[in-house]
Amino acid sequence: MQEFSFSTRIFFGEGALERLSRVEDKRVLIVTDRFMAGMKVPDKVASHLTRCTVTVFDGVVPDPPIEVVTAGVMAFQACNAEVVIAVGGGSTIDAAKAIRAIAKQVLNIETDKLECFAVPTTSGTGSEVTDYAVITDKARGVKYPLDSQALRPPVAILDPELTVSAPPVVTADAGMDVLTHALEAYVSTGANDFSDAMCEKAITLVFRFLPLAFLDGEDLLAREKMHNASCMAGLAFNSAGLGVNHGMAHALGGKLHIAHGRVNAMLLPKVVRFNADLTNVRAGEYTLAAKKYQRIARILDFPAPSVRLGVNYLIQELEALNRTLQIPATLKQWGADMAQVRALRPELVAAAMADVTTGMNPRPVREADVEAILDQIID
Repeated sequence: MQEFSFSTRIFFGEGALERLSRVEDKRVLIVTDRFMAGMKVPDKVASHLTRCTVTVFDGVVPDPPIEVVTAGVMAFQACNAEVVIAVGGGSTIDAAKAIRAIAKQVLNIETDKLECFAVPTTSGTGSEVTDYAVITDKARGVKYPLDSQALRPPVAILDPELTVSAPPVVTADAGMDVLTHALEAYVSTGANDFSDAMCEKAITLVFRFLPLAFLDGEDLLAREKMHNASCMAGLAFNSAGLGVNHGMAHALGGKLHIAHGRVNAMLLPKVVRFNADLTNVRAGEYTLAAKKYQRIARILDFPAPSVRLGVNYLIQELEALNRTLQIPATLKQWGADMAQVRALRPELVAAAMADVTTGMNPRPVREADVEAILDQIID
């Protein structure tokens, strides 16, 4: 038996932020980062909370460590918050989800008495609708994916105007994270009819609108469509799971401090080729993953008269999209310290194998497979 469900109410499109005006007579904690605070984005959010007492915690940093979550819980306790509003990218939303969950436990707060809104300012993680949060142990250089329904925000607000300030590099990295979510969930071992529908729509939106949002950040239609794609991909992988692409991205990001979406994009063409396993043809039948990749190629109007051609064209188009978005193909091109990469190699492989997302990969993954994919992106 499988399940596809989401309890998050989603408000989207221009003017979606108006939903916050319904919150009245509450003590509100806005969780954000210093960049967003400097851009006055929390102030814009707070302008819709005129009948509330608002406190801002702007201590979130990329790949939020345990210490940031602890500081956030202390800020929560200090203002005795009744509402938590996450304003920012995936790191901020992940931190806010963890802060809310821990505060409920520590302070013994009933779930229905602690409202939560996720207001993403980038279109990437889909964290506003998932049960996941990634917290970093900086001392050990390890990212821990947390998984609990208690983390899922009850309300998500997708207002494209809040994403306009995202620079092109952030737009590119976040957008490729969306595409990775959708393509991984589409072929994962937990894929189902409902998640597949979300994935197919998200993938078509990304290929059409991500280049437009990258070239013109003020294109509100492109921003809205990417916001929607991010949310759909989040709903999909929340149900279906991910795969080795994310397992390796978590390992590389934790050790090398490369942006999550960027390393996902670098890995994606290689992982698609690995999962398709085009040399594994039994009785004339390709793997299910290969056939699903061919279907995606057809949906995107790429030449796909056969499974082999469909997969290869999809890989070529992924590589072309990376070039359009100015994403390097390898760690060497990115500027990694190659001596450090070689020294960390055993730890990277071990972390990728231990990551919970790797277990949902459609093709069983061995250490030698991770080594081989790692070789391809090391250059």
